[in-house]
Amino acid sequence: MKRIVVLGGGESGTGAAVLAKVKGFDVFLSDRSPIKDQYKELLNKYDIPWEEGHHTSELILNADEVIKSPGIPETAPIMIEIIKKKIPYISEIEFAGRYTNAKMICITGSNGKTTTTLLTYHILKSAGLKVGLAGNVGKSMALQVAFDDYDYYVIELSSFQLDNMYEFKANIAILLNITPDHLDRYEYDMQNYINAKFRITQNQTENDAFIYWNDDPIIKKEVEKHPIKAKSFPFAENCDKPGAHLEKDQMIVDTLSQHFEMNIEELALEGKHNLLNSMAATISANILNIKKEEIRAALADFQGVEHRLERVAVIDDVLYINDSKATNVNSCWYALQSMRTPTVLILGGKDKGNDYTEIESLVRDKVKALVFMGVDNSKLHKFFDYMNIPTKDAGSMKEAVDYCKEFAKPGDTVLLSPCCASFDLFTSYEDRGNQFKECVKQLI
Repeated sequence: MKRIVVLGGGESGTGAAVLAKVKGFDVFLSDRSPIKDQYKELLNKYDIPWEEGHHTSELILNADEVIKSPGIPETAPIMIEIIKKKIPYISEIEFAGRYTNAKMICITGSNGKTTTTLLTYHILKSAGLKVGLAGNVGKSMALQVAFDDYDYYVIELSSFQLDNMYEFKANIAILLNITPDHLDRYEYDMQNYINAKFRITQNQTENDAFIYWNDDPIIKKEVEKHPIKAKSFPFAENCDKPGAHLEKDQMIVDTLSQHFEMNIEELALEGKHNLLNSMAATISANILNIKKEEIRAALADFQGVEHRLERVAVIDDVLYINDSKATNVNSCWYALQSMRTPTVLILGGKDKGNDYTEIESLVRDKVKALVFMGVDNSKLHKFFDYMNIPTKDAGSMKEAVDYCKEFAKPGDTVLLSPCCASFDLFTSYEDRGNQFKECVKQLI
């Protein structure tokens, strides 16, 4: 019996372990960190042996194949041992893809992928398709493959997940943008990160579709270098190719099978970046021949993504916005671009090799005060202090929100858009965003 070892006992790893067990493999799961009770219960239900708090080499290095959670780098000690023994290792998505014939609509990009994934899923589900939601959002794809019979999966893919995908194929691949992110994981080499993102096009054939933002300078350059066989559908405000573009106030989407138009004032999502996200989602819906009226209705009633430019409250005529999902500089750029009032900005967290030059002019023009929230704020001070903007350092969310309250005047906006990962002070960006919302509500 083939032995499968799963590294990581979160949503992804536990789902992969259950699928492997259902398919008849000898399965073992190991997590160096504590495993949540809900996942322990699932593992126990299917009699899957597991360990937490450490990795036991003798129980791992006898694997025929390893399924690695995306957060584990190849430089981790156990991965170095696995690589040395030449044990093949893959991602949960790669493993799950072996056991389903469903069509795969896959979305990646440095920013906007969660919004685009959820919007695409909303369109397909509203149209009555049998569709699952997986990847960085929704339930484990492997767990869904084990028990559900979907015709489609809409999957948000990070570069980490793409790194360990080999035979998996996206029937529709969406690449939204590429800006510096996770460079600490890619040897601070931007090309390594770019190459990881373009893995979404691997294995595609002429029967598949590749949707991409035509105005992204990196994508435009890389498209010429990569041998892409799929039909291309670029989108941009101005684009004369099949795909999507803007004419006055109309979003125009043309694919080989369908022409679609919609006034941008009718879109549920606001802002330039969300117009681009809507274009990408609509192209995929057109390719799948979803009826125009169903696409239009779904675009009009879609609810936004939690922790992404989420309005929390207006207190003493000050608007508080939770953009905790802005874990890189480009995400913060989009948030600042949309600000229309003087802004108190909360920055900071675990730096991933950030270059803050991209938001420099926006901070100078729109930000009246900065609150740095992290274990080490020295890089932020080094970059922003020359602007002579009032600044405070906070060691907790409560302290940060209290400082923001002192800085903000009626008519201002307080924006949590940190540019950084959350892991120095919080368990996740969701935890960071939830703490922000709770602290804001305590001001009432």
